[in-house]
Amino acid sequence: MRPEAKIARVIAESTTGRIVEMDAPDGAALIDLCNDHDAPIPFSCRSASCGTCRIHVLEGAEELLPAAEDELDLLDVFNLKPPLVRLTCQAKLRPGATRVWVKAFHDE
Repeated sequence: MRPEAKIARVIAESTTGRIVEMDAPDGAALIDLCNDHDAPIPFSCRSASCGTCRIHVLEGAEELLPAAEDELDLLDVFNLKPPLVRLTCQAKLRPGATRVWVKAFHDE
């Protein structure tokens, strides 16, 4: 008997407070979830080259897989570092993740 796949709850919030809640399977890419559910997180390139999809991780940073070199390099351009800031196009859920809450990044 195979173990049942876990479903995580991902919450995406816009800079104006609009919230979309999504169910996500193990290993889901945040960019695909946001695209599929019309979540309020902007994105453009999908390849860690523009930074449009920067997010604040409000809850559940430990539920995401570690940032890869490409993501770290681009975040460094903006003087940002994980785990509390990530790129939506690169962030994926860890197996067994339960809840992640992210908010669109607002340049101040």
